[in-house]
Amino acid sequence: MTTEKNAGAARRRRPTEVVEVPREADLETTGGVTAVTRALQLLDTFGMQDERLSLAELTRRTGMHKTTILRLLRTLALAGYVVQRDDGEWRLGPAAGWLGARYQASFDANNVVEPMLLALSQATGESAAFYVREGNSRTCLARVEGPQPIRHHARMGAMLPLELGSPGRVILAFSGEQGTLYEDIRKKGYHFSIGEREKNVATVSAPVFGLRWALLGSVCISGPADRLPKAKLIGHAKTIMKAANELSYALAGRPTAQTPAVVSTWHP
Repeated sequence: MTTEKNAGAARRRRPTEVVEVPREADLETTGGVTAVTRALQLLDTFGMQDERLSLAELTRRTGMHKTTILRLLRTLALAGYVVQRDDGEWRLGPAAGWLGARYQASFDANNVVEPMLLALSQATGESAAFYVREGNSRTCLARVEGPQPIRHHARMGAMLPLELGSPGRVILAFSGEQGTLYEDIRKKGYHFSIGEREKNVATVSAPVFGLRWALLGSVCISGPADRLPKAKLIGHAKTIMKAANELSYALAGRPTAQTPAVVSTWHP
């Protein structure tokens, strides 16, 4: 009898377990594994300027319990993805760098860009192109010709002015260029031009972002101005932005604190 009373008392004194409720982001990941999602979230917490982070800072940024973070950190450390310093703070480990190096070695942007341009050309019936900045100029890195018998041709590799035509204007805007025009482009997330660089040529463009959500370039469609008046260009803007956003996510990954507000935003 005494033994049963002691056992009952021990059970009553046993600390209540605290069950941590998964974060909403974890629950939204259909078929995801919560522990893996949290570990990846923890790695994503380290920014470009973060040489090291304390446990308190990691807790603040992620919203996870300290005990959960410590378990994840120790597991990641066993695989070399994080390293604990002598002062107790944490930094990314060599395995994280090696993973990034392998990604860069195996990734070919054209495998992502060209299918997007083809889909964009088919959706709009016009030629589609991807431009990147080269100093104070822009160059066409990839292009898909439209199905129309009369279409605008842009020579790949040609150096074109940034300040003429919507592809260059978009690049300037999201590079931080000042002025009412560029503020408007940043607000809308796209820009169109008619006859600005070439007479009777119309274009509409949107920004594309790459690793760490740094500006990579701009995507555009182009064609004869008589086939692409202002109303039609604005009508195509949503399709252009959607394509640019999808390409940005393919190149930059999931959203982070550095993700520009214009991504996934449509302003009619």
